[in-house]
Amino acid sequence: MMSAPNLIRTLTTWLSTIAMALAPLFLRAALAVPFFRSGLTRWDGFLQLSDSTIYLFEEEFKLHIFGAEYGFPMPDAVAYLVATAEITLPVLLVLGLATRFAALAMLVMTGVIQLVVPDGWANFHLPWAAMAISIIALGAGPISVDRLVARRFASEARRQ
Repeated sequence: MMSAPNLIRTLTTWLSTIAMALAPLFLRAALAVPFFRSGLTRWDGFLQLSDSTIYLFEEEFKLHIFGAEYGFPMPDAVAYLVATAEITLPVLLVLGLATRFAALAMLVMTGVIQLVVPDGWANFHLPWAAMAISIIALGAGPISVDRLVARRFASEARRQ
């Protein structure tokens, strides 16, 4: 029979191993969902932005910087860029492909969103930023395409 301290150590090690495998996957999914859902509302068809998205970027969305409001430069181009990023970056995150770069891009987007909607920091932007930074720090984790790619390159390097 295992002693209590050894049992606790074994259970703690097991829980840590499971959590280290699942935490990056869950962080990636949690950050991807709100961005992907927002991205779905931006399109009316294949590569066709909705009129409401164009209106928002031309008329409604303003950058709040140093107490003043500024419109987006080239709002139509920014709308296309944002709408595309809100679809592609979450997909990359969920797959775990180019994960740290996708998370960095989403962290930058979160910073810009903070400038557009300054009151959203506590409920939305702070958790999004925390998740993005955690993903950048932890990487994609073992359940990811990044891990498969890394293993492939490692096996090729060993053969040479």
